[in-house]
Amino acid sequence: MSRPNSEQLDHSLGFATKLLCSGVFVGGRDAKDFVQNDLHAPYGFDPDELDVEIDRQNARATLTLPDGQSRTAVYHPGLGCTLLPGEESSVFFQPVEVCSALPDPETMDWPMGDRKAGESVPGGIDRDKLEAALGLAFDDSAHDMPQQARAMVVLHGGQIVSERYAPGFTKDSRLVSWSMGKSITAALIGILAGEGHFALDDPAPIAAWREPSDPRGEITLAHLLRMSSGLKFERVEGDTQPDFFRSKNDHNYIYFGAIDAFEHSTSRPQEHPPNTVWRYRNCDPLALGQIVKQTVEALGEEYLTYPQRALFDRIGIRNIVLEPDAWGNFVMTGFDHGTARDWARFGQLHLQDGVWNGERILPEGWVDFVHSPAPADPDHHYGGQFWLNAGGRYPSIPEDAYWAGGARGQVTMVIPSRNVVISRLGHSLNADSFHSYMDRVVHDVLEAIDPFG
Repeated sequence: MSRPNSEQLDHSLGFATKLLCSGVFVGGRDAKDFVQNDLHAPYGFDPDELDVEIDRQNARATLTLPDGQSRTAVYHPGLGCTLLPGEESSVFFQPVEVCSALPDPETMDWPMGDRKAGESVPGGIDRDKLEAALGLAFDDSAHDMPQQARAMVVLHGGQIVSERYAPGFTKDSRLVSWSMGKSITAALIGILAGEGHFALDDPAPIAAWREPSDPRGEITLAHLLRMSSGLKFERVEGDTQPDFFRSKNDHNYIYFGAIDAFEHSTSRPQEHPPNTVWRYRNCDPLALGQIVKQTVEALGEEYLTYPQRALFDRIGIRNIVLEPDAWGNFVMTGFDHGTARDWARFGQLHLQDGVWNGERILPEGWVDFVHSPAPADPDHHYGGQFWLNAGGRYPSIPEDAYWAGGARGQVTMVIPSRNVVISRLGHSLNADSFHSYMDRVVHDVLEAIDPFG
């Protein structure tokens, strides 16, 4: 790989700075450990040459290269870290502290809290096989490449039947969850749709698209949920490629460009007619994020606390942190951190058809929609901000499995036919190797819980 130009180097340094800030302030990681174990080579510099400054008094992280080039990210409680643009010293919005209104989790029974978690285990489970399956998930020597599992929780019938954590991580460890946040965006859209603010087949209520001659006016909420808007949004595959850290890489520019992610995504022109081409692009979930923001603010409510109030507190989630850009827009396409238990709760909500403790949170039919194949996806790999096994990506597990998925091996998998939810967080560096690993691990988990016929 050739040495990056100045733009690429600035972007890669910014990306590394943002990840470090979140790892330290949101995840509670040691800065040196994070640099050594989580910042890997595509950055165009050797992590060992970085000057790392963690300013805990001002809640900032700064990385500086030997030539003096530096980038800074700032932390706000409950909102995580935000990469600051250029020479800016602060964000362009008024931060508010986001915190759960729920009592201490040790005072409430699972799943609304952590008390008695794992005590009500359904019968018929082969405990030895189940523990062996989780052992396999955490044993890097058993796979063709290290998978670096850090947290894993298995639910059966809504109860924790097994969980495991790598050394240095616990049930309370918030881990970067990457694109699993897209599925949270879908849930927030579902809640607002259930309240009657819009319907799936309505044209997306984005003002810039509503001009009579604008072809984007044909894009519906369903198209955005199914990654089928047809917006022109470039993507460079693989963060080891020289072009990855260029601004023309729209899909990832939102992570390292320190830009207004919503404006950047919704300003793109139309390339294909809606619902004719499926492409995994961040513009679609970010457009949905803008719709959530404008809808909530039009109701006179605080947007930054909305996910906690409208979704998380209702299902016992206290430790998922969603991070905004410098303009106060949640970048739920990748900047989100959570615990394995909280992600398991989110999966269980979907397994229960959007109903929690007798309360319907997601509207009737919503869960069916998000795990039905997108019409424009010929491979049946994707639904509505969830990945699907309908196309047979994982041949050893049931075809009705679907999951929130993120880079580096983040998965919250729902398997309705087995009444199982699995959340797995880690740092897997090769997608193909991870798919083989996950197919094998999930198969063994299910074999222990409910043997295949």
